[in-house]
Amino acid sequence: MIIGVGIDVAEIDRFAASLRRTPGMAARLFLESELLLPSGERRGPASLAARFAAKEALAKALGAPAGLHWTDAEVYVEESGRPRLRVYGTVAARAEELGVRSWHISLSHDAGVASAVVIAEG
Repeated sequence: MIIGVGIDVAEIDRFAASLRRTPGMAARLFLESELLLPSGERRGPASLAARFAAKEALAKALGAPAGLHWTDAEVYVEESGRPRLRVYGTVAARAEELGVRSWHISLSHDAGVASAVVIAEG
């Protein structure tokens, strides 16, 4: 049973400018594992914008309640290349409250826009 669906888009250049303009913003939005590629290099702005869109979409799938923490959701990629979600703390508590058992996530970026869809399934 689908419990919630969320979708979000982020303009890549605008998101990158916000990260440059606001020191510490990346640390408030992302876990260290989300900021770095497996090689240890920092992810590019398109990848980070897609992850931000995924977190916004996740919040929407959960009904956008107040009090969710950005770093209580982690977007990661399996070796196969498939994006996945891990949830902790405030996000995990809300998901449990709603009966969420699994997540489906899709990320994309093209033509200057990053997008994400999240489906919460019970």
